[in-house]
Amino acid sequence: MPLIYLVAGARPNFMKIAPIVRALQSQATLTFKIIHTGQHYDREMNDVFFEELGIPQPDIFMGAGGGSHAQQTAKIMVAFEELCVAERPAAVLVVGDVNSTLACSISAKKLNIPVAHVEAGLRSGDMTMPEEINRLVTDSITDWFFVTEPSAVSHLQREGKPDSAIHYVGHVMVDNVLYQADKLTHTDTSAYETSPFKAARTANGGRYGVVTLHRPSNVDDAAMMSRIGGALKEIAADLPLIFPVHPRTRANLASFGIDLGPNVTLVGPQAYMAFLNLWKDAAVVLTDSGGLQEETTALGVPCITIRDNTERPVTVDEGSNVLVGTDPVRIVAEARKVLHGEGKQGRRPHLWDGKAAERIVAILTTELAAREPV
Repeated sequence: MPLIYLVAGARPNFMKIAPIVRALQSQATLTFKIIHTGQHYDREMNDVFFEELGIPQPDIFMGAGGGSHAQQTAKIMVAFEELCVAERPAAVLVVGDVNSTLACSISAKKLNIPVAHVEAGLRSGDMTMPEEINRLVTDSITDWFFVTEPSAVSHLQREGKPDSAIHYVGHVMVDNVLYQADKLTHTDTSAYETSPFKAARTANGGRYGVVTLHRPSNVDDAAMMSRIGGALKEIAADLPLIFPVHPRTRANLASFGIDLGPNVTLVGPQAYMAFLNLWKDAAVVLTDSGGLQEETTALGVPCITIRDNTERPVTVDEGSNVLVGTDPVRIVAEARKVLHGEGKQGRRPHLWDGKAAERIVAILTTELAAREPV
């Protein structure tokens, strides 16, 4: 049976490949190996993490580690090339837009190994984002484009990709969030760090909001962080907020002297299931995360995106997401609309039905069967 390498470099990547792994496990035409490049070290990625995802531990851990973008990409390319030369997979599947996505695509393609890109075609138009560079370069050499939304199809067609290679399949991230949300209904959540906060704030019909911020343009600039922090403090006067804070962001809050006030609860980074349990019942999510824009749309949770652009416009056009930029007045105004019951009512986009991974596996099975062995 043809062997597929499934590449992941960071925790969100594993959430995207997990549905594909589960789909591959349910059929008998393709085999796979999970390749963890080690791009990010994450203390939460332990045995329980993979057990929650319903997938096995990675078959190979490359341990690429940190460094600059160039150093990290180079280390991953060298290590992944060695793997591909040794075992010669029939195809390499990459997800998203991290450095591992770019590096492994280049190494595979130079060995004439076909590349499948899941979440292909997304574009923010912002060339200052490293992710945008990764998306553009990866899609320039991809063989099979697995697309999540109509805008991505349009981008790929405009860039000259053949229609026969573009497959609108839905979204594996949605597959995963629906799978995990269902799992939560059978899970004891009392041990989660944030469960007391959630229980206290929702008692007697109370509400709360969830904040995530990580983009350097938002959290590494003192003036920008101060403006956003002021907006959060104002919103929190009406709605208690909880903010899982990355250590770098927490350090910046301290060094910039930003006080978010008593109604914003700061906690550490959360494991996937604990965080899902927190935000799925929030009155509103305020974020600059790409993935969270999609996940909130999948579950119908109001989302306010604190960015000037998004590579996921379907969440705005059809979903529960509103793009407000970084103007504190707009951030507060949109939050108040949600609190007054005047927020946007979205819907789940076409094919965001939990079956994207099954479609991907079916297409890969057909495509690989039609190819001569490399």
